[in-house]
Amino acid sequence: MPYPKGHKIKVRGKIVESAARAFRTNGIQEVSVPFIMKGAGLTHGGFYSHFDNKEQLVAEACEYAISDTITLLKNMADQEEQNSKINKVIDYYLSPYHRDQTEMSCIFPALSSEISRSSEEVRQVFTHELERMIAFISNLAEIDVSRGRALFSTMVGSLVLARSVSDPELSDSFLSAGRQQAKEMVKRNDM
Repeated sequence: MPYPKGHKIKVRGKIVESAARAFRTNGIQEVSVPFIMKGAGLTHGGFYSHFDNKEQLVAEACEYAISDTITLLKNMADQEEQNSKINKVIDYYLSPYHRDQTEMSCIFPALSSEISRSSEEVRQVFTHELERMIAFISNLAEIDVSRGRALFSTMVGSLVLARSVSDPELSDSFLSAGRQQAKEMVKRNDM
């Protein structure tokens, strides 16, 4: 009996979603194809009917994860008045919740160091998605792209350090300092 129309696309989407969750939490190198397929509720034997290799999946998972993060941040910003939209995003991005929910969080803090050692294909996708995220942040903050890069770098760096330390108070202080600095960067633009 043949599968219903759209079945293969739906299955591929489940695999990409599972990979994005796994990569966000564990990184690329620590996650195997069987682990990803199990997370999608599938056996690993079917992987190659959807993807040529793991690198192709990594690229698609990056695209998916960034689209997911931008949608989340956009929906959050849309709930606020114009002047505080970027502050709402900063507050969420540099919150204990976002720090601790790695399987659903932004992929940039989780994968940037690994991506630098990935294939050119993956790096190109990652670069494109990073530019898309910076454009989103820049537009929301009403700043130029150069300042948007600095703002997003501050946000990502603060989150990376907050996740890296074992002391909860120090971790929280990185988030707090990052929020303060990011908001100051936006505020200087308003003057």
